[in-house]
Amino acid sequence: MPRLFGGASMSPVAGRPGWGSGGRRRLVLSLGLLACQVLWASGAAAREGPYFVTYDHQLEEPGNLEISFSPSFATQRGSGSFAAAVVEVEAGLKGWWTTELYLDGQSTVGQGAVFTGFRWENRARLLMREHWVNPVLYVELEDITGADKTLLEVVGHDVEADHALPNRVTRRDRKREAETKLILSSSLGDWNLSENLIAEKNLAGGAWEFGYAVGLSRPLALAARPDPCSFCPENFTAGVEMYGGLGDRDRFGLKDTSHYVAPVVAWNLPSGATLRLSPTFGLNGNSHKFLLRCGVSYEVADFGRRVRRRAGRGDAE
Repeated sequence: MPRLFGGASMSPVAGRPGWGSGGRRRLVLSLGLLACQVLWASGAAAREGPYFVTYDHQLEEPGNLEISFSPSFATQRGSGSFAAAVVEVEAGLKGWWTTELYLDGQSTVGQGAVFTGFRWENRARLLMREHWVNPVLYVELEDITGADKTLLEVVGHDVEADHALPNRVTRRDRKREAETKLILSSSLGDWNLSENLIAEKNLAGGAWEFGYAVGLSRPLALAARPDPCSFCPENFTAGVEMYGGLGDRDRFGLKDTSHYVAPVVAWNLPSGATLRLSPTFGLNGNSHKFLLRCGVSYEVADFGRRVRRRAGRGDAE
């Protein structure tokens, strides 16, 4: 992952990057918005829901491969602001089974960029037909470091202060974890309502940690126009998601946890591109005050069939 920010002037307090009157915070957020616009302009064929943390019951089409890039930009009290990014490769193996590989990294002002690890995710849909509630089981194995700042989920007592520690310290903290989710998703007329119950455990020991995510969204219009257009209301899906930690097995509850609310919007272009944007706001003093998330994806239809076809040609030659 390339370095996204240069060095920062140092304040006399604990050697931390100085921000003056807040101009550098505004500069970081402006760069974040600019990066999102560049990513949007480079969008390619993919279609997905608007959420960044919450999962609904939609899986990848069998045989398709999707490559996504999702950066986030955040202010950080007690340390430098940062940019974190996730590269995702998702494959539809069966109509009921989707698997995905994540590569994570981050760059913190004044500390440089680090690769923070990878995740292997699997989702299995339990009921193939549409029901009032559509359950999906989610299992993920993680091999990441304590320097990870992607906030793909919030569990246990994860708080903003965890991200204030310097990279040189947190990158030595290796975490091999198992994460499970029960995804419950419903189509209520034009609306999608999704609830995720999360349980995560460090495989080296420690208590189970818990979290939640809830999303509500709908397209701005349902009737499609006969002629293709980029800015028609039916090409946009808008909604909101909320997520946070629920403590652990020993201290279950809301004490010493962080929580976020985030408007979300997805723009489905006629070419098949899906572009997403989400300004995110912390709900208590343990949370980051503000994050900006954006994403762009590229989908290769019938990827498996193309690979088999090329392999067959190679054997024939």
